Amino acid sequence: MKAVLVSIGDELLIGQVVNSNASFIGEQLTSIGIEVVQILTIGDCRNSINEALDFSLKNVDVAILTGGLGPTKDDITKKVFCDFFEDTLVENKELLQKLRLFFEQKLQIRMTEINEQQAYLPSKSTILENKYGTASGMWMRKEKTDFISLPGVPFEMKELMRTEVIPRLQERYALPCIVHKTMLVYGIGESLIAERIQDVEESLPKFISLSYLPNLGRVRLRLTARGQNEEILITEIDKRIAIIAQRLGAHYIGLEGFAEMERLIVEQAQTKQVTIASAESFTGGGIAKRLTSVVGASKVFKGSVVAYHTSIKESLLNVDSRLINQYSIVSKEVAEAMANGLRQKLQCDIAIATTGNAGPSKGESDAEVGTAVIAISTEKRCESHVFYLGNHRTRITEKAINKSLELLYAEILNNADIICDNQNNI
Repeated sequence: MKAVLVSIGDELLIGQVVNSNASFIGEQLTSIGIEVVQILTIGDCRNSINEALDFSLKNVDVAILTGGLGPTKDDITKKVFCDFFEDTLVENKELLQKLRLFFEQKLQIRMTEINEQQAYLPSKSTILENKYGTASGMWMRKEKTDFISLPGVPFEMKELMRTEVIPRLQERYALPCIVHKTMLVYGIGESLIAERIQDVEESLPKFISLSYLPNLGRVRLRLTARGQNEEILITEIDKRIAIIAQRLGAHYIGLEGFAEMERLIVEQAQTKQVTIASAESFTGGGIAKRLTSVVGASKVFKGSVVAYHTSIKESLLNVDSRLINQYSIVSKEVAEAMANGLRQKLQCDIAIATTGNAGPSKGESDAEVGTAVIAISTEKRCESHVFYLGNHRTRITEKAINKSLELLYAEILNNADIICDNQNNI
């Protein structure tokens, strides 16, 4: 089965609102075996909506539209539907009563005449009741194609997708079984991964596909299998995962949903009964934020010092000003002093520290933009690593946070192989 997604709204075209709806709907449809062949983003324009409906009728089995269902003049989706389906808008008295109660009880305001228009829907449509807003969804069919219109408000759309659209599609169609598993790989670029698993990829059966999804500091390898027997699909995917895992060694940390780096750090720290802390300069508390997002982190994570200013490095982390003057603020010597100072102050087993230059200018340091220095201090030793992470400020800090977590995990496991083969390629 094939589907097209149509996102309606001038605000999407001008970049005022990010189109997150299409991403969510695409993921939901893919999970039940429906292939999304095209995503269209169009304005609040009658001709554009008509063209999208015509395209869908000729090319796909399902068209899902979002937006244009509100009560104002620019919300024209229902009117265009009526023309396309040769239908008329009729008042749904039951829906009108529910809208009145929604305004009175939930919003605690009087419903205006404009809002009453939302009780008018095409007579041939199946109504998808919106429990969280005032714009109902609509389901109509023409020839071989189902047309589903949903509100553009993300949380309203998501609820209707989960409770109405997906169950109805599964009831209506004999959909194939689809299995996804995503491997998380750290410290190695996609080109090196492809080189190591080339023969595995080339020998995949037709019903299994492999996708490379690179991100800052990691690569996700998504294996997808389609067929009729879920047990067979899982078995076949697991066989390939085992082979790929062996080829990638310590760079493979586990499956997505079970092996996010911050979760692994917390779990391993609990298992080994070690405590950790972070001293962060240019990462601005990002390491601490990631770690504290994990349930149970309080058992192992003692705290963090965001030592952004030089004076804080000196006063809270006991970094000697002479080190800063001699080696500069972005140096292995200063990073190691930060990590040692934090470990002593917070009495933790492992302390990680970051200093670097995210740009756009050199600032206090002579270090090039994109330079990151990460140090780890334990009772036995203190080590630091220098990385060069490009020239985009946000990406530099995100990469540094990811690399810091990677190094922290390697330290807890005492596995140096996890550290990136090519420190520039993260």
